[in-house]
Amino acid sequence: MSNKDIKRVTGLGGFFFKCDDPSATREWYKNHLGIPVNDYGWTFKWKDENGKDGSTQWSPFSTETKYFEPSQKQFMMNFRVDNLELLLEVLKKEGVTVVGEMESYDYGNFGWILDPEGNKIELWEPKDESIL
Repeated sequence: MSNKDIKRVTGLGGFFFKCDDPSATREWYKNHLGIPVNDYGWTFKWKDENGKDGSTQWSPFSTETKYFEPSQKQFMMNFRVDNLELLLEVLKKEGVTVVGEMESYDYGNFGWILDPEGNKIELWEPKDESIL
């Protein structure tokens, strides 16, 4: 299998942005746009064209967060992927800056890269779509 044959991004996993007051921002979106927020923001639930469950996370973060580092940008995108470990290997070989080490949780594996503009991008390989 060549690098061009591997599946890369399969969907948008989330959009995270910095704000002065995440709690007030969540409440504003709840009150004015009807978004059913919780302490983390909002998880959009959806099904793909094959009927497979999925989700996309929308989350406001404090302007003081270190989670987006080394990027100094106000936002971070999260993309869903199928085989994170292989994809990170391929991206490294292609000269893409990989940030930190892959991390695993009950809900998936995570890795991070930087795009040419210095935007940190989170790559997420969900473990079990049924819990999303």
